[in-house]
Order: sequence, then C-alpha cells, then structure tokens
Amino acid sequence: MELVLRQICLVAPQLEPAVECLTSVLGIEVCYRDPGVAQWGLENAVMPVGDEFLEVVAPTREGTPAGRYLERRGGAGGYMVITLCDDADERDRQLDSLQVEIAFRHRADGMDICQLHPASTGGSFFEIDWQPEALRGPDDWGAAGGATRVAAARRSEVVTGISAAELQSPEPGRLAKRWAEIAGQTLETDAPGDPALPLGAARVRFLPCRDGRPEGLGGVDLQVADAPRLLAEAERRGCPVRDHEVELCGLRFRLIG
Repeated sequence: MELVLRQICLVAPQLEPAVECLTSVLGIEVCYRDPGVAQWGLENAVMPVGDEFLEVVAPTREGTPAGRYLERRGGAGGYMVITLCDDADERDRQLDSLQVEIAFRHRADGMDICQLHPASTGGSFFEIDWQPEALRGPDDWGAAGGATRVAAARRSEVVTGISAAELQSPEPGRLAKRWAEIAGQTLETDAPGDPALPLGAARVRFLPCRDGRPEGLGGVDLQVADAPRLLAEAERRGCPVRDHEVELCGLRFRLIG
C-alpha cells in the first residue's frame, strides 16, 4: 500500500481569525467550506497549498471532540494528518489485522474516507482516504470541493507545497513504529537522525516534545517561493518568528527553499 500526504488539518477556538491569519501570511485562499462538518459541531475552511491542502476546523458548540482536543493541547494547533492510499482493500485488511479503531468512515462521491481514532494511533488523528485513479490529479480532492474550486483558489506566489508533518511525543520511537505499522511502510531516518515515515514525496517526522505541549501534531514543513514576504507579514501581525520558522494558529511552519 502506498500513501501520500494530502492534507494537514488544524483546530482553532474560532474559525475566521485563523483563516484570516493563514491566508494573509501564506498568501493562500479558501477553496471550500464543507457544510457536512456541522454534524460534529464544527465549521471549517480548506485552502490549497501547492498539491496539498491546509484545513482549519473550529467548534461551534460545547462538548465536541475538537473542543476537548483544544483543551488537552492547551489551545490551537495541529489536529489531523490526512493521507491518500492507492488500495482501499489493502488498507482495510491492514487496519483489521491491527485492530485499529475507526473514528469515522464515509463513502460518497468517489471518495472513501477512513479516519482513525487517536487512541489507536497516538500522535494525532491519522486519516487514510482513497479515491479512484481517475480522481487523483492535484485538483481532484473531494474534501476540497472538487477540481474546479481547487484550481480557482490555488496560489503559488508565497508557498508552493507541504513537504513534511512533525509529530511530537514523549516516546517518538514508539509512536513512529505504530504509525509505520498502520501505514504498512518502512521507517526511514531523517537527516538529524529522527525516525521518519515516507508519504510519497513528503514524510512525517517523529520528535521529542519541544514546546511544553503534550503529544500531538506540532509542525509542518512548507515549500516557499517568497520567504521574505511571508516572514514580513508574520512579523507585522505579531506572529512568533525564529530561525526561518513561523508559528501560526499554534502550529510551527518551517520554511524550506
């Protein structure tokens, strides 16, 4: 089974301030707001970043899983790592053999969404979706409203893609082994010597907790075309900036290129 990184999801207490921050600093645009997330007491916005996507969700009522996640991790930050697999049957066999709990499963419009429960994965929500080969172009992503919406909203002047996600944990080796087991992939070693899970041209790195927050999705690597513009806007807005890294909505964005 081959997996590629498709989308990173953040969670924030309020949606619009997070969207305004991300679009202004990263030079991206919203392509879709999914009314279907209301069933979980959420609202969202999805934004293309090169061939990948950023999503932000925010709770609209008390007692939601997203709201509890905000409380557990002490505020806004990373929420989900969403991938696309090439074989749904192999995925299902793998999950069954490992007795992985499914938090949400939905099949519609040519898309098979399979969201795994964090209690079974550790780290964060890990989603492994499937679409038929005819719907695997960079614009063909059902969760982003379809190819027409994606193409109209894609901007590449500032950022051009997402190349890595960073999961932090008190036991990064254990967490890396579990994710690799679920993905059916062999772990690699990143340049600093940390375990990394390949996801097509991207990867997930596993590191010790470094920011005083508990286990979770702590950062992403962004491919950038105009780092000075991005950093200037981040500084203008008062966002934390350090060593070619900026913090937006509780998530560290490391600038590459």
